[in-house]
Amino acid sequence: MKLTRLLPFLLLASANALAQNTTPQWRITQPAWTNSHEEQFGNFVAQLGEAVERRECAKVDTCLQSTANKYYGTDPSGLKYFADCADLPYYLRAYFAWKNELPFSIVSEVKPNVAPGDDIKSVRDVRYSPLGNYVTKRFDVVTKSGIFKNTYADAREILNETVPQLTFSGTFRMMGHEDTGLFADFYPARISREGIRPGTVIYDPNGHVAIVYKVTDDGRIFYIDSHPDNSLTMGMFTPKFSRSNPYQGAGFKNFRPLYLAGAKVDSSGHHTGGQVLSYPNSQLIDFSTEQYYGTERDPGGVWNKGKFVVQGQQVGFYDYVRLSLTQGELHIDPLKDMAQIVDDICVSLKDRVAAVEAARTSGVYLKPHPERLPVNIFGTEGEWEAYATPSRDARLKVAFMDLLSQTKANIERYKRGESSIRYNGVNLADDLFKVYAQKAQACQFSYTTTNNLTVKMNLEAARQRLFAMSFDPYHCIEHRWGARIAQELAACTDDSNKRLWYENQKWMRYQYERKYDARMDYSVYELTGPLPGGVGIATPPDIDIVGYLKSQR
Repeated sequence: MKLTRLLPFLLLASANALAQNTTPQWRITQPAWTNSHEEQFGNFVAQLGEAVERRECAKVDTCLQSTANKYYGTDPSGLKYFADCADLPYYLRAYFAWKNELPFSIVSEVKPNVAPGDDIKSVRDVRYSPLGNYVTKRFDVVTKSGIFKNTYADAREILNETVPQLTFSGTFRMMGHEDTGLFADFYPARISREGIRPGTVIYDPNGHVAIVYKVTDDGRIFYIDSHPDNSLTMGMFTPKFSRSNPYQGAGFKNFRPLYLAGAKVDSSGHHTGGQVLSYPNSQLIDFSTEQYYGTERDPGGVWNKGKFVVQGQQVGFYDYVRLSLTQGELHIDPLKDMAQIVDDICVSLKDRVAAVEAARTSGVYLKPHPERLPVNIFGTEGEWEAYATPSRDARLKVAFMDLLSQTKANIERYKRGESSIRYNGVNLADDLFKVYAQKAQACQFSYTTTNNLTVKMNLEAARQRLFAMSFDPYHCIEHRWGARIAQELAACTDDSNKRLWYENQKWMRYQYERKYDARMDYSVYELTGPLPGGVGIATPPDIDIVGYLKSQR
């Protein structure tokens, strides 16, 4: 090719390289978040969630670097596109704010609330503080004005470094009713289709965070969540998301809409200086604390004694959420319910495969077992935090319990002839059994044994083994998956001490309620049965969906 013909290509390549190396500036031209911005943010999240649901992408980076991202193709090089579960809502919010030249601000430090007379040092971990946290510092993204030129925030640095460093599950652990001064990033959402929408965050006080991407006509809430390996999964809101005292901030919350106050506008229309503030609760039409206290508060002020009432009928919290979000007349399709809940459990089981595989590849199961358990197995650090699965396994137990509970409730509604039940068959229990059997068989996964063999399982096999699955990272992989037959257990390298740990931890494996305030640093010889303070239970809860449906046929 002649130089005259090559020159335009060289100039274009140089221009592109220069553009890629230029610091991506965070400019603010829209000083306030509006209802339109909130709707656009919701659409942005919804598109990503739908792509995860369709399995078009499965990681934060691959989703944001695909057409599922409405801003695809507009990013500079060097973005890491990385977020764990607590980072994800903040990361998406910051990314959207940058692309739309909006103000952004996040909590940069929290401290735990303590009861009068208690020492703040008594709270070991602000991620699990009994009375929640309060904000002590905030970080604002603003443009600094200079004599000769403005200094814009570096969007790449904020997304790659600032958001991951400052955000963690402890920043969600507050009710969010403070709306002045050092306000929380979120406010509690009203249980309605206006309050719970794509972009709404769900906080589990046991340390997990998700973001809603879809609410269906029959009141089901679907979310996406991310994990330490940057993977994205989708799930459905069920009782696996716990309730807790209001100051822990569990449940549904929306980002506070922000505005830039005291800024100046330069000749190019960019806002410089100023401070990022939040709108007061009185101006937020979907602000409500009903999810904490109920629609009818307890006269004595006890939060969990409040009642949830719909059309004059008292219902449980999770039923209240679904009824409040149902479009039109209440309608429940029991077969669809069964399919959705089983699919949701399947996602959690496959997620557990990745967690246990990380323990296998790390080799932690080959190490000697520590003399004592962590102070609390649900909230700790180090190898236990990285490779144990007590919280994940507790959520699975609650999910199977909910499957049985919802199935029983729907069959009872059908027997009573309630109009809300949409079923045209002749044998509901039999049809429910067929749906479960088909879905359970279709949910196939496998794990790699200690000697690198592959064991295939399905959802029903996992249900039968659930209370035998070890959460302890120092156990062999076979015990992690509750192996019971000699052939499968043959590769297990656990010595007699580890096998004693496995046997004596059965009381804790039966437990489905996560107790972050319980001391659990026992030796293997002290684990002789359920212990005071919520450490273990005597018998596992009923999750026998197969036995129940057969009895009803």
